Amino acid sequence: MAWECGISGCGSVFADVESAVIHQATEHERRECKVCGTVVPDGYLAIRHAFTEHSRAEYVRAYGANSEDVRKREELLEEIEEVADLESIVTELR
Repeated sequence: MAWECGISGCGSVFADVESAVIHQATEHERRECKVCGTVVPDGYLAIRHAFTEHSRAEYVRAYGANSEDVRKREELLEEIEEVADLESIVTELR
């Protein structure tokens, strides 16, 4: 399965999810979390931060999201975390 970088305008494709996440963290601008102000890598890691550090209600309020937006991101997190070797991503990014 190929993994495409979901950051707007990128379109880069990777053979594995770990490479896609590392690409997002190293090749794209970091973003400031609208809930707490923490600066995080864009893409998967930004979504993971928002959904593990904050409530869904905080996310919805801060980002103007709706239930479909939340559902899409939860599904993406689940899909990635089912197959990704998160430890290898952390090791690579250190």
